[in-house]
Amino acid sequence: MVNYKTLVLGASTDPERYSYQAVQRLVAAKIPVVPMGIKKGHIEGILMVPPLDPQKDIHTVSLYLSPSRQEEYFDFIIELQPKRLLFNPGTENPVFAQKLTAAEIAWENACNLVLLSTNQYQT
Repeated sequence: MVNYKTLVLGASTDPERYSYQAVQRLVAAKIPVVPMGIKKGHIEGILMVPPLDPQKDIHTVSLYLSPSRQEEYFDFIIELQPKRLLFNPGTENPVFAQKLTAAEIAWENACNLVLLSTNQYQT
């Protein structure tokens, strides 16, 4: 069985934000999740981890950072060697996508919430 442990990069403690809702939905789906964001706090009882905090065994990175804020995370994400990265709507970045392809990391322009709601997240 595949472990779909997901790093939600750009997570927010604001329940109105899609990144917060993504963490909630991943927890509800019993998918291990690591919320990473600049604010301290927790989502669904899971403590937020600070940016660039070392991680292991990440299957999916779900990106919630605008392209202008992504560059400082390029090396960090590539070093994680996730199986895939999801560019959620508004985060699409052809420059980063090219780097991911070169590092043999799959990526897609897809909404984490839609994938979960249509049972396509774990395919």
